[in-house]
Amino acid sequence: MASRKTSRIIQLADALSGRRVLHLRDAAALLGVSEMTVRRDVADNPGQFTFLGGHIVPAGEMDGDMPYELAREADSHAAAKREACIHAAQHIRPDETIFIDCGTTLEYLVDLIPENYSITAVCYSLNVADRLTRKPNVRIVMLGGVYHPASASFSGNSGLETLDSLGINVAFLSAAGVDPGRGATCVHFHEVAVKQKVISLARESHLVVDLSKIGKLKPAFFAPMNVFRSVITEDGDTLFPAV
Repeated sequence: MASRKTSRIIQLADALSGRRVLHLRDAAALLGVSEMTVRRDVADNPGQFTFLGGHIVPAGEMDGDMPYELAREADSHAAAKREACIHAAQHIRPDETIFIDCGTTLEYLVDLIPENYSITAVCYSLNVADRLTRKPNVRIVMLGGVYHPASASFSGNSGLETLDSLGINVAFLSAAGVDPGRGATCVHFHEVAVKQKVISLARESHLVVDLSKIGKLKPAFFAPMNVFRSVITEDGDTLFPAV
């Protein structure tokens, strides 16, 4: 038993030496054990690994150069984010094209796409794309450009040009701050152009956030509140009339 556990720890350390971030589900598949076993292995080796939300990172990365800022956010208000996405999933319809924004909130939305729905999903972040690959009936359009490790997302003219060729039925946007007067804001400026382009093209746009984001104002403004069909939180849909 001990030798198998030691082998798993070595394998996990080797995997992280190359990737630096590993999703819990991927670690379990790599090691051929359950996610609970991986959780126990991580907990038993705090000097080597740190577990945050759905991701495992080397313990030394926590106070250093974290290449994947999403790992820090994965545990934050996770239940509320998941509940908000349950409400948002009601706006997903079969045979349509949807846009799924970057961040940790909308990861949960991907998991809620019905398995029998044939849809096209547009995204520009690795964590969302990774989950979409597990949906057999989803066709994925990944926007390219320059990679930004802090949000595991891409930006650039190539991605914006791809959007011009797409017909988006429903867009699900995320935000780090939602102020009734100032609008929706995010932390990373490179996300603004993508968000604004999508909002201008989509038939309907929904802002999906947990209630902790309400009343906050972040540095990068991307939209006034009246452009969204609704703001969706763990309490459900809230309509914002045009002003």
